[in-house]
Amino acid sequence: MSQMVKSTVRSWANPLASGLAATGIRANTLTILGLLLNILAAMMLASGEFAYGGLVFLVFNAFDFLDGAVARLTGTASDFGAFLDSVVDRYSEAVVFAGLAWWYTAADNPLGALVTYAALVGSLMVSYTRARAEGLGYAAEVGLMPRPERIVLLGLGLIISGLLDAPRLFFFILLALAVLTNLTALQRIRYVQRASRTGR
Repeated sequence: MSQMVKSTVRSWANPLASGLAATGIRANTLTILGLLLNILAAMMLASGEFAYGGLVFLVFNAFDFLDGAVARLTGTASDFGAFLDSVVDRYSEAVVFAGLAWWYTAADNPLGALVTYAALVGSLMVSYTRARAEGLGYAAEVGLMPRPERIVLLGLGLIISGLLDAPRLFFFILLALAVLTNLTALQRIRYVQRASRTGR
């Protein structure tokens, strides 16, 4: 599923990346711009604008491939650019969940804030377990909820619940995200455990 999501997004992003590359914009600039736009989405979510915040989050994270595509088209791909992109992706996720936690706290909903925190931890651990596994030589891309699926679930969940004015619906989507991300992290831990025992 993850590869299908990536392939679909790339087919949309490549023409736009070509246009951006022609303007001379740098890939790292796009990376930082993506973070700023996620901060904008987080501010919308903190104020309860789920539909608009979800739309901003979904659209601009769907084009997360733009910076890498521009780097390849302009011949400026680098280890630092890839590193910066990964780090900024984590900050982008964190700030969006912070916006949600702010909203739940302001609404005097500690359970919602707790589930938001669990979803944030799970999301970060999915990425960390993969990065740590790759550092040890294992391609731990297994699991139910890698980043493309997280973006789609969270973005669509925000938009739909915002349009329907149904915060309870979003709570259950957020709860599912919290469970599935942490389950994915555990799947990757188990994968590395087995792979390390078999030497593969």
